[in-house]
Amino acid sequence: MQFSFCSSFLALLFATDTALGSPLHTCYPFSVKDSHNVPRKWSRVGPASAEHPITLNIGLKQEKFAELERHLYEVSTPSHARYGKHLTTEQVNALVAPSRDALSQVHDWLQDQGIDSAKLSYTPAKDWISVKLPVKTIERLLNTNYSVFKHEDGTHLVRAPAWSLPTHLHKHIDTIQPTNSFFRPNARRSTLKTVKPIAEIAKEPARMVSNALKSSKDLTVAQACNTSAVTPTCLRTLYGTIDYVPKVPGKNQVALNNYLGEANNRSDVSIFLQRFRPDAVSAAQTFTVKIVNGGDNQQTPDNATQLAAGKDLEGNLDAETILGIDYPTPLTTYNTGGMPPFMADANTPTDTNEPYLTWLQYVLAQKNIPQVISSSYGDDEQSVPFSYAKSVCNQFAQLGARGVTFLCSSGDDGVGASGKCFTNDGKNTSTFLPSFPDGCPYVTSVGATKNFNPEVAAFDPRNNFASGGGFSNYFQRPAYQNTVVPAYISSLGTQFSGLYNKTGRGYPDIAAQGQRFVTIWNGTVVLLDGTSASTPTAAGILTLVNDALIAAGKSPLGFVNPALYSGLYKSFTDITSGSAIGCNSTGFPAKTGWDAVTGFGTPYFPSVSAAALNGTNSTGVYYKRR
Repeated sequence: MQFSFCSSFLALLFATDTALGSPLHTCYPFSVKDSHNVPRKWSRVGPASAEHPITLNIGLKQEKFAELERHLYEVSTPSHARYGKHLTTEQVNALVAPSRDALSQVHDWLQDQGIDSAKLSYTPAKDWISVKLPVKTIERLLNTNYSVFKHEDGTHLVRAPAWSLPTHLHKHIDTIQPTNSFFRPNARRSTLKTVKPIAEIAKEPARMVSNALKSSKDLTVAQACNTSAVTPTCLRTLYGTIDYVPKVPGKNQVALNNYLGEANNRSDVSIFLQRFRPDAVSAAQTFTVKIVNGGDNQQTPDNATQLAAGKDLEGNLDAETILGIDYPTPLTTYNTGGMPPFMADANTPTDTNEPYLTWLQYVLAQKNIPQVISSSYGDDEQSVPFSYAKSVCNQFAQLGARGVTFLCSSGDDGVGASGKCFTNDGKNTSTFLPSFPDGCPYVTSVGATKNFNPEVAAFDPRNNFASGGGFSNYFQRPAYQNTVVPAYISSLGTQFSGLYNKTGRGYPDIAAQGQRFVTIWNGTVVLLDGTSASTPTAAGILTLVNDALIAAGKSPLGFVNPALYSGLYKSFTDITSGSAIGCNSTGFPAKTGWDAVTGFGTPYFPSVSAAALNGTNSTGVYYKRR
């Protein structure tokens, strides 16, 4: 539907002209740019306060993104002459910058609407424009209506399911958020919870603790690992890093993300390291914290409300896991604020930002970025509009082009949380629920395993945690998956037909242990399940692979998927048992080769590092860990 700005808002022009301080003089034909159905977990409460402030992010079309993608694959494919020659910040920015015409026309539009240019801020490439405005101004700007929406867990968002633009700007603007994206970067701990009372874990067999502190050369996997409680010594023994001493800490770095008020409690991390990695205790006080948009870094004891919410369970798990594997490699944590809960009955408006986008804009503006970033946060793909998903995905491509490996957790509900597996298009059709950002072809998605000899796809009947896996409905299968994914789909036959997109990007790509992780939280020991555990584990191992590469004068892995699918997978341990249980079904099964529950399996550091250093895997078959 198309309409004229002048005819629709003539009365408003006279009423607001003086208040805005600038005449609204241009007539625009408007039409809807984007709309997205409200996800099933959300319900409308009422209109948003007119004065509620929102930091609006305007994503302009990146003029040369196709060229950036070409560069990304060339520098990430081992057989290409440019492999490992990652782009500089300036080179990436030049490729994602909007055209001068696009920038000029968007500026003219904003000026015509009385938006003071001095209030605008930009990413270095100027592909994103940000401005903080009250709801009433944004509603006029986008011809929309914002409402307060309540999630089934009691939290709230301020969103507008549909929004419009002048038709001449449709080709210049890809997305504007927060508008119709209901994406929340949820910690992959919807089922990540204590699986045994703290009083009982304190009575674990002495062998679990004593073996965790023994010299690495004294232990086999059977001796170091206990299915009831996974420790750093187990992980380092199982994945072959325990005898490796990092050679270039500082040149090589690793990072993790915190959202939703999460932080990494130094006291808890210190207790953890004292017990399970004594030589690394100093790291609890020296890891770097980057506060993004008012992110949390609380180091005082949690109050009763925070304890009830499990604040910092996720943050502590991530930091303790990475430091337990990677010490003394420097760790950076990005603590990003800007997320609700926004309480609908609050008199004082709360800024409802979109933190995932905020973090990406922040980190891409940095000159130097850690070579591996672990992110244990995601949501159902259908909670976000495609325009938003595509824009965020394209930013992950920028990270990859600059030589960064971005790992994200594949989810804790298998193919979807049972009882929730319906489409969001108003038809309520039964479907598996793919995860975001796992479906983005420029990230590396990590599933979870349990047990040790052999490892199997993770599933815990005590809390229904199951390694997530599936196929995107937004992103088509990338070329690097064409050699393996079609065969897997063919092996399924008609099983699950109609419940998933057979041509979509399959995930996860790899897996790692993710069940019953020992974590120190609030000064006590808890056991946690989740791909929130497997992702920092995989990040820790790939960080050490980077250490070996950099020490040898080579480039870091960067965007690892093209290398993974073209042969590096042969250095992983194949997982052939278990499935992505969910949606009241067994879910996608683990099989020989790539599968949609554990990807190519788990990384064994000696073989992965050797293959990466050699640029190939000479065995021609999967590595079989002894």
